[in-house]
Amino acid sequence: MAAVVAVKKELRKKIKTTLKDVSDSAAATQSMSFDDKTSTSELTVAATHVTNTLLAMPEYKAARRISVYLSMPTGEINTSNIVRDALDQGKKVFIPYTYNLDGPIDGQPRSIMDMVELSSMKDFESLEADKWGIPTPSKDSISSRANCFGTTGVTNGKTDHITDGLDLIVMPGMAFDHSFGRLGHGKGFYDFFLSRCHQAARMPFRGKNYWYSIVTDGLTNHVKVGLSLTEQLLPPNESVPMDQSDFRLDALLTGDGELRRA
Repeated sequence: MAAVVAVKKELRKKIKTTLKDVSDSAAATQSMSFDDKTSTSELTVAATHVTNTLLAMPEYKAARRISVYLSMPTGEINTSNIVRDALDQGKKVFIPYTYNLDGPIDGQPRSIMDMVELSSMKDFESLEADKWGIPTPSKDSISSRANCFGTTGVTNGKTDHITDGLDLIVMPGMAFDHSFGRLGHGKGFYDFFLSRCHQAARMPFRGKNYWYSIVTDGLTNHVKVGLSLTEQLLPPNESVPMDQSDFRLDALLTGDGELRRA
């Protein structure tokens, strides 16, 4: 365990150095969608990039309830147009909210993440940036926001009253590999959140009727999709160190517009 933690730490340092050389314009280009006000030639290139690829996925089209990370100003795929499209399509959109537990129990981490509902683009535009520059709901607004597990406000890590879940989870990361491993920022927010999502899944993951259900009746459980700048995808001969608390992705979209499926 300690060895995995150490290797992850070194990989994060390496990726941070790499991302320092990625210009804001390069990251923006990899995140583009057709809604961006760009020239025709830029749109032709943008058509292959992450946002449009995600919006074309059958899992996205069928999803009724999705969670989407809100991006930092630099160093990762921008998700603003994904949020806009999802709201326009009438999907329920949930965004991260992190907070400290008053009294963690049963091995819970001290700080956890819930996904709370974003009601509109006006709501999105009213969010204020946190210390990392990530648009974040105000603490005062949380008690009136639905969370993705079917209750209101924060869950305080409880899973005994879960009545709902998510169809699609759009996830960030520091690094990704060709085996769908994901390296987070080291806080463990998604690890604990995904462990609770397992309990909320409406049937076993990727059941035998999975693709039939997408076509006929929407999704039956959540699908984990990572968004990666091309610079965040490790070479084929390298992999993200994984332990038993880590989750692999179901799909990975890279900044060149390629969709990889597990």
